Amino acid sequence: MKIKSVEVVSIQPPGSANTSTGSATTLAASTAPAAKTEGYRKAWPTEIEVANPMSKFPRFKKRRQLYSAKQWPGFGVKVTATDGTWGLGTSAGRPTAMVVEDVFAHILESEECLAIEKLWDMMFRVSKPFGTAGIASLAISAVDLALWDLAGKLHNKPVYELLGGPVRDRLFVYATGDDVDWYKELGFRGFKLPCQYGPADGLWGLQENENRVAEVRKLIGDDSELMLDCYMAFDVEYTTRLAERLRPYGMRWMEECLIPEDVGGHIELKKRLPWMALASGEHFYTPYPYQLIIENRSLDILQPDIQWVGGMTACVKIAHMAAAAGLEVCLHGGGRDPYGQHFSWAMPNTPWAEYYIGSDPGIPLEEVAQPGSPIPRDSYLEFSPTGPGFDLGIEEEWLVPFNSKIDLEHSKGLYRK
Repeated sequence: MKIKSVEVVSIQPPGSANTSTGSATTLAASTAPAAKTEGYRKAWPTEIEVANPMSKFPRFKKRRQLYSAKQWPGFGVKVTATDGTWGLGTSAGRPTAMVVEDVFAHILESEECLAIEKLWDMMFRVSKPFGTAGIASLAISAVDLALWDLAGKLHNKPVYELLGGPVRDRLFVYATGDDVDWYKELGFRGFKLPCQYGPADGLWGLQENENRVAEVRKLIGDDSELMLDCYMAFDVEYTTRLAERLRPYGMRWMEECLIPEDVGGHIELKKRLPWMALASGEHFYTPYPYQLIIENRSLDILQPDIQWVGGMTACVKIAHMAAAAGLEVCLHGGGRDPYGQHFSWAMPNTPWAEYYIGSDPGIPLEEVAQPGSPIPRDSYLEFSPTGPGFDLGIEEEWLVPFNSKIDLEHSKGLYRK
């Protein structure tokens, strides 16, 4: 079966929200309905300071929204076979859409639909003149996920079966965010906090970070898991000092302490903190950075983002490399959408999944999730068979030609933590 067309589309389901759902995933932000319930307070993303790579600049320090892209609309990539069967991947950003339309579409059309490895390699190589990491990697991811969705429909099987079938009946899911009291009420038993302060805040910030971790540990008790997300805000020295302060609190891991390009820093940090589990990878693009990380054993948990790193094809390669080294993989944001869920069901070294929550406390998760997406109960997703492909619950009539102006309102929810 040949590829007939590769199109960039907008997703417009009936009654979809015109503003951010707070879901912070490209798929859910495109398809989730507006919440019916009013929360009892504003969610953490707009209410607290979070340490980030721009924290060293006072003008942008307090909120990531101060430096976020002014326009970053969500969109879908629809790949249609000659028999009319279609698959869908999703992404965000006008530059990403341009790469799909102007660079990838014409080289993929007329190729075999099921030659996914070949098609991935073609996109990987054709992007070399302008750089594969970053925007092009997001574009590759969207096309690749559409191809896997299409392959599942052509075989009349869910994607997790194409990957070999589910390896577990239930998947542990932790909540990411700072509204911990609400997450506990929802039944979660794993919590990942955003770290509020970094090197620019000196000793005061170190103490405040420890205070918040101590407060949350007391709230959740010793029988729940606790992690800290540092969002590329630290250097090796600051991470080491903070980790030493957090020894008494039983941290499961510290995450994304350094900028992704600092491979040497990751190696040095693991040498300094052999007793602390370190996690990262959401801003690594393509499998190649993971190869270096695995060879040097500088991370304990690898966290690719399936919609950024290169899609399902890249994530499977990373999982296989990690498995050979005895390392775990936990997708960035992978517990919220079918793309990440299918991968996590099928890989033997993916025992956990992340569930980012950016909606207001009090709003049921069912109201801000993608239609048909399972909701965790008591910190677990229970396996349930799905339809062919990713079974996204998206109808073809919802897909219209991409118009970035129409989708700009969705862009506010597209930054995953």
